[in-house]
Amino acid sequence: MIDLQIPTLKTDRLILRGPEARDFDNVAAFFADKDRSWGFGGPLGRNEAWRWYASMIGHWVLHGYGFWMAETRDGQPVGFVGIWAPEGWPEPELGWVMFEGAEGKGYAREAAEEVRRFAYEVLGFDTLSSNIFPGNDRSVALAERMGAWFERSYENVTHGTEMVYRHPGPEQLAEGEA
Repeated sequence: MIDLQIPTLKTDRLILRGPEARDFDNVAAFFADKDRSWGFGGPLGRNEAWRWYASMIGHWVLHGYGFWMAETRDGQPVGFVGIWAPEGWPEPELGWVMFEGAEGKGYAREAAEEVRRFAYEVLGFDTLSSNIFPGNDRSVALAERMGAWFERSYENVTHGTEMVYRHPGPEQLAEGEA
């Protein structure tokens, strides 16, 4: 097995770690649920979800960053959060998915803020955006709670029209503007 050396990040309540084979069933269940996965390109059958999951892991090899699996400190899986930059996208984006039963507990924000911190402090990013489908009100609300603002709409090469929410940069966060 290849050791991708994906860093583990920790917050007060969560551990963000590299994807493992044991995570796939949760990812497949998320993508099978059309009401939950539509804002992430779903629904997808199990085979398509596997290909998406494998590409998520390969993304780490190609870019040196990607999605972390998020779990509570006692090992309960809650979702995946990370930085995603597929071919044809205008820039890397900060994205999040919470599994059924994990929404509304602040996990997405906690994980996304930690990933954003890592992107700025460790990876040296100076900006991040989140691409959100129109109508995904929960993701818009989370982006805004994190200090992001609507910047523009654009045509995503795979998903169609998406809204770009710009996150405050490291300087803005340091100054407390977010």
